[in-house]
Amino acid sequence: MPINASLLSILACPLCRADVRLTADEKGLKCVACQRVYPIKDDIPVMIIDEAVVEPDREVKA
Repeated sequence: MPINASLLSILACPLCRADVRLTADEKGLKCVACQRVYPIKDDIPVMIIDEAVVEPDREVKA
């Protein structure tokens, strides 16, 4: 089940507080500023900085 649009609109990167966007494969949320990708596990975004991976080339959905 994809992330609800209303939930996505209120989520922000816990490190830099910038907006996050759903990745193209819908398996993570990517920060538009610091490029960290937070995983989505069992349909729940894991917004823990230590769980994130910096992936500057990963595409996001608009």
